[in-house]
Amino acid sequence: MPTLNDIRSTFLSYFAKQGHEVVDSSPLVPRNDPTLMFANSGMVQFKNLFTGLEHRDYKRATTAQKCVRAGGKHNDLDNVGYTARHHTFFEMLGNFSFGDYFKSEAIPFAWELITKELDIPKDRLLVTVYHTDDEAADIWKKTAGLSDDRIIRIPTNDNFWMMGPTGPCGPCTEIFFDHGEQHWGGPPGSPEEDGDRFVEIWNLVFMQYEQFEDGSRKELAAQSIDTGMGIERVAALLQGTNDNYATDLMRSLIEASADASNTDPDGPGKTHHRVIADHLRSTSFLMADGVMPSNDGRGYVLRRIMRRAMRHAHLLGVQDPLMHRLVPALVQKMGAAYPELGRAQALIEETLKLEETRFKQTLDRGLKLLDEEVAGLPEGSALPGRAAFKLYDTYGFPLDLTQDALREQGRTVDTDGFAEAMAEQKAKARAAWSGSGEAADATVWFDVADAHGTTDFLGYDTETAEGQIVALVQDGAEVKAAGQGQEVQIALNQSPFYAESGGQVGDTGVIRTDSGIAKVRDTRKTAGVFVHIATVTEGRIATGEAAMLEVDHDRRTSIRANHSATHLLHEALRRALGDHVAQRGSLNAEDRLRFDFSHTKALEPAELARVEDEVNAYIRQNAPVETRIMTPDDARAIGAQALFGEKYGDEVRVVSMGLDPQSGKGGNGATYSLELCGGTHVRQTGDIGVFVTLAESASSAGVRRIEALTGAEAFRHLSGQSQRLSDVASTLKAQPADVPERVRALLDERKALSNEVAQLRRELAMSGGGQATPEARQINGVALVAQVLSGVTGKDLPALIDEHKARIGSGAVLLIADAGGKAAVAAGVTEDLTGRVSAVDLVKAAVVELGGKGGGGRPDMAQGGGRDAANAEAAIKAAEAVLKS
Repeated sequence: MPTLNDIRSTFLSYFAKQGHEVVDSSPLVPRNDPTLMFANSGMVQFKNLFTGLEHRDYKRATTAQKCVRAGGKHNDLDNVGYTARHHTFFEMLGNFSFGDYFKSEAIPFAWELITKELDIPKDRLLVTVYHTDDEAADIWKKTAGLSDDRIIRIPTNDNFWMMGPTGPCGPCTEIFFDHGEQHWGGPPGSPEEDGDRFVEIWNLVFMQYEQFEDGSRKELAAQSIDTGMGIERVAALLQGTNDNYATDLMRSLIEASADASNTDPDGPGKTHHRVIADHLRSTSFLMADGVMPSNDGRGYVLRRIMRRAMRHAHLLGVQDPLMHRLVPALVQKMGAAYPELGRAQALIEETLKLEETRFKQTLDRGLKLLDEEVAGLPEGSALPGRAAFKLYDTYGFPLDLTQDALREQGRTVDTDGFAEAMAEQKAKARAAWSGSGEAADATVWFDVADAHGTTDFLGYDTETAEGQIVALVQDGAEVKAAGQGQEVQIALNQSPFYAESGGQVGDTGVIRTDSGIAKVRDTRKTAGVFVHIATVTEGRIATGEAAMLEVDHDRRTSIRANHSATHLLHEALRRALGDHVAQRGSLNAEDRLRFDFSHTKALEPAELARVEDEVNAYIRQNAPVETRIMTPDDARAIGAQALFGEKYGDEVRVVSMGLDPQSGKGGNGATYSLELCGGTHVRQTGDIGVFVTLAESASSAGVRRIEALTGAEAFRHLSGQSQRLSDVASTLKAQPADVPERVRALLDERKALSNEVAQLRRELAMSGGGQATPEARQINGVALVAQVLSGVTGKDLPALIDEHKARIGSGAVLLIADAGGKAAVAAGVTEDLTGRVSAVDLVKAAVVELGGKGGGGRPDMAQGGGRDAANAEAAIKAAEAVLKS
């Protein structure tokens, strides 16, 4: 009996032999289709090849594609566990031709694979074709020898595929397997077609036409093939069942659930095990592809699936978290085909355990409230919408979880009342926000969020993606379109652009549509909507358009490096200065980083050097940078540092980087840096490149600031420093290594020469500068020496005054230095006269005549200055007047 893994391998190997490129499954989060929440078919990753927007080096491909249908228009969640073939996660096997082969080869490929490679009995097969597709019917007759009654013509869209209202389209043919008369149901097209007897296993789409807005069609120049075979359905029939949950893979997961819960896999809890097995696959694969539980977008859908499975575990009577214990069984079965599952195993287990632990804390209370609400209702009546909303708002019960719980009681929920309560809450939130002092016109983004939901951020995993423009805003009001040269704010359903937050600047880049191009100069966030602030540089853009989104890669790379460096810097500062160090603000831009932290004094050069060395040591370690989702309390419990001023919700991203050499192994205790952070980061610490501090200074009272560079900017800075050192060495005619000693010697020499020059100036001044040394004049019984000097500075005057005072023994001295038209004045009084005369008074009188103000010092020595040395004689006379008074 072939296993599911055998079937996958057989399918891919067969088409590889037929010249098809075996292409890995694309991620579950589509990067090239903004209309899809998750990849739901094999053709999603090839959409642009079919439309001609993209070309690759192969024209034939085959895949085993991961798919999820649990949100939006493709939502099978409510049926999962209760039917034989509904899943949230499934695999789609497919073969594709991009203008290479068409019907005459696609149909024989399918028939040979099914009947020879997989050995499915021919007499149990029948096909459908579009009712006008005679070509396909004839090929089936020729290839498979099928009679007319086993080639069923279908006149509806069930057998005509369209990518959208316009674009590539064409008929399709579906292959069905007859599970036998023991199962109720009729062939496709019959009133009983929804039964379990005849099951579709493969759909072959013939992209034959292009459809236009007026409804007309024309043949495509390059006709293509897109097929999809559900591996679970094929596995069921090859393993003798028509129940997908009885196949080897699903059965192994069901038995793992039964073993972990100590219950019977086929007993009263059968449906619970089926739900758990299915949801284990979808939640694990979504997390492996970067989706993490949250309260909006894809993360909210993931959380809904998780909580649905966890409620079914609760119904089995399981008291402790169950889901995370089943992950090894899944990895064992599917890890070889999808290695990303094994790589993310630890993250998946940790996240499931955290979510289930948290959910169990509220589940009992929520179910108790539900029971109380239901107890007062008439038999079979619906639960009021406000009660369902209370469960959602207070206990985190999604509406579909409440509906699932009531389904077993034969009850429904008043969904209109639920929507009304939700609208009232949003109105209250809008009113509270409008009064918070923000710009009034920004309330338009609440309207956008209400109409289209919040923006799904893709930027942790990619810098390019496709999105759909949901709103354009100019001057605070929504517009339908914007033309070349116009400034516009753009909202999309999903975006790889990071919105400014937590010190990290917003991304820039380009948004392209079929009709125009917009250059994004900043990205911000309001009411959960990412606002792309842009200028239309070509053509026009309009709401509803699909858009290619491309973040400026080089800029984002530099920002990531700076952001990750601040985490390492934070920890290095804590270890160098003490645990009192805490982040008090930051800037992570493309050209620099700035980090403010609590500390009361300037860092010593040795402390700063130690910090810089430690950061670079962890950069060279090149350890992986890992992210986990936790509650804020759990994150702080393991020592994660919170960012100053940041607001945290029910869960946070915890970023860890670097391995502590003191422990020499991994684990929470061995992580060097552990912080709560929603920003983007490098994948390995080595991606930072190098870290160089530029300055350390005071930011405010008790807060210091470090400015630094990383990566290319740091390299340019160091290169410039090196060049400048070489230039200095060349000027000094010395080797670069000898420059410090040579400069010290020159400074010592300069100091000695300066002292010598100063002494010579004093001697020259005392000798009169070539003039006779002035004699003291007696004024009111006080000997006064007054002189105007040139060739000396204000700094020389006090020493000269001391020498004059020593020469005259008793008296006062007034010296004025003429320095290029400006004047410096100093006065001195011998100690025996300071009771009668103050040097300060003499200086103040002189300064006024020199065009200055003030002047001061001690009674025996004072100094001042003015802007007009030409009035020196008047200044002397003013000092004389002080002595006369």
